[in-house]
Amino acid sequence: MKLELRGITKRFGTLVANDAIDLVVEPGQIHCLLGENGAGKSTLMNVLYGLLRADAGQILLDGAPQRFDGPGDAMRAGIGMVHQHFMLVPVLTVAENVVLGDEDVRGPGWLDMRTARRRVREISERFGFDLDPDALVGDLPVGVQQRVEIVKALARDARVLVLDEPTAVLTPQETDELMATMRRLADAGTALVFITHKLREVREVADRITVIRHGRVAGAAEPGTTTRELARLMVGRDVTLTVDRPPARPRGDGLRVDGLTVRDASGRALVDDVTLQVRGGEVLGIAGVQGNGQTELVEAITGLRAPSAGTVRLGDDDLTRAGVRAVLAAGVGHVPEDRTHDGLVGEFSIAENLVLDRSFGPPFVRRGEVRRAHLAEFARQRVDEFDVRTSSIRTQVRRLSGGNQQKVVIARELARPLRLLVAAQPTRGVDVGSIEFIHRRIVETRDAGTAVVVVSTEIDEVLGLADRIAVMYRGRVVGVVPAGTSREVLGLMMAGTPIEETDAA
Repeated sequence: MKLELRGITKRFGTLVANDAIDLVVEPGQIHCLLGENGAGKSTLMNVLYGLLRADAGQILLDGAPQRFDGPGDAMRAGIGMVHQHFMLVPVLTVAENVVLGDEDVRGPGWLDMRTARRRVREISERFGFDLDPDALVGDLPVGVQQRVEIVKALARDARVLVLDEPTAVLTPQETDELMATMRRLADAGTALVFITHKLREVREVADRITVIRHGRVAGAAEPGTTTRELARLMVGRDVTLTVDRPPARPRGDGLRVDGLTVRDASGRALVDDVTLQVRGGEVLGIAGVQGNGQTELVEAITGLRAPSAGTVRLGDDDLTRAGVRAVLAAGVGHVPEDRTHDGLVGEFSIAENLVLDRSFGPPFVRRGEVRRAHLAEFARQRVDEFDVRTSSIRTQVRRLSGGNQQKVVIARELARPLRLLVAAQPTRGVDVGSIEFIHRRIVETRDAGTAVVVVSTEIDEVLGLADRIAVMYRGRVVGVVPAGTSREVLGLMMAGTPIEETDAA
């Protein structure tokens, strides 16, 4: 089935999320929709799937105009969507999830699970999914859960399949398996829309590429287009895609975490007996699929969460149960993984956000009063140094782009002497140009002698920044390996395979 989007426009108040976008996807084609987070890709697909109503434009299937008042209409027309965050019920089986909302009944109201199981087996065998219809979804690895989502769409006879950032929660091996699955689906005649911001994946799997920037189509490209050219289309200028960093020169004491355990309210270990060390002048990268204890580990190190056992030391200072203010005073900078929730106050100005962690005393507060001239001069210096694109330091930080918001966070954390920088997902949701800038500042911080911990689900980011890499799986560190370890080895570790440093070298 051929999909056409003509002049799709979607506004949210004064914000134009999609501006007259045209897109054509042919049967048997993998069409990559490439763009940074916030470019308008997911909004466009939500319009296609009936989750949003376009303000202007048309959706056509095989030349026939469509009107979708909800996802049910889109599914009945032959459109399926695999969302970035899976829409599965963990306590139900594979077959039960596949038929949920589209159940067949027989007799006096009995669910026809025999037919459901047979349908799952048929689709699984056709595309090589190897799914057990009776397995509980909650017991399945993330990559297998994604196959369940795909089978769920195919069971509803989807002839156009949208995959929204499908590799965000996958290991490299699971990503490779997904790419192979996409090719099999395309070979069977399915039209696929693959939404991503990862240049390497686009070049590996795409038959056609459309780049969206600021809600508009910035251009189209062929699979052979270089990553540099694709990045230029995404950002609008040339960018450096590799991290230029000299060899590390570790020195002095840094962070030491011994036997750290963090439990939730039910007593389950979210961080399980973790031991790590990072010296001044080096970057320790922490890799892993999201949800394997990285968030809780960072919270324990930065004083946001009290551990159940173990110690956190920075040089001679014991920070195990120190409060956030004591951790900051010890010289710890923290770039949180969710800047809007944990890193910034959206209604505050840029200047006010730049001193959130120093708003209780000198040099910005004296005798209970804010020294506004001092604050303004400091803010102007940081805005210039960190290239924050704004017309005024009084602008509310929520009005900045994601990349500029992240620069405000980075500027604040690096504006004072640090012994340790903990950067969690430091480039999540920012454009390629801002990634280049942020990576350079992290390397400069390392080279100044600061111990740096970078937590990222992006393997390329970890490989580009880290001098050593620790991989977490289900709350434990399965191994620490040197820089230069292959993606394949890291992928195995992210799936829980313990590998010693000597094995990876």
